[in-house]
Amino acid sequence: MNRSRWEEKALQVAVCKAIRDVPDFPKPGIVFKDITPVLSDPSLFSGVLDWMGNMPGEVDVVVGVESRGFLFASGLVDRLGARFVPARKAGKLPWRTVGASYDLEYGRAELEIHEDAIRPGDRVLLVDDLIATGGTASAAVQLVEGLGGLVIGATFLIELSFLSGAAQLTAPTRALVQY
Repeated sequence: MNRSRWEEKALQVAVCKAIRDVPDFPKPGIVFKDITPVLSDPSLFSGVLDWMGNMPGEVDVVVGVESRGFLFASGLVDRLGARFVPARKAGKLPWRTVGASYDLEYGRAELEIHEDAIRPGDRVLLVDDLIATGGTASAAVQLVEGLGGLVIGATFLIELSFLSGAAQLTAPTRALVQY
């Protein structure tokens, strides 16, 4: 397994160079941050996973938020020896679920997890590719805490800091790059 070592500043610069802006996607006025170039570079992706997994203390569960959060969470469960729990859009999970509604920067949605996915006292790391308004991440935190889990941190590749989403979370929050 080739896990590269990056200095944080060099990793930030490389990630910023790799991310593409896609104007008017998925709706007019939105500038989508396309992370697929980061994912397609094995060394860069590995460096991002190393950075995201650098957490103080033990992590029992990594909650990946649909859908790009799954990509990062899957790699992190290997590095952290933790369980993976998907947080999905309503109606996508096959078992009994609990849900929470939230506002997006361009609409409204609902997030669900399986009702037995989090055990009381589980130490949970929340993972997604991007935090904008904080609605999706706040819904995920609500679901985890509602099942008795403790969100010890939330980690993101990108933060749209001008939308103040990280301020919506009570857990320690960090993002590798900010716009």
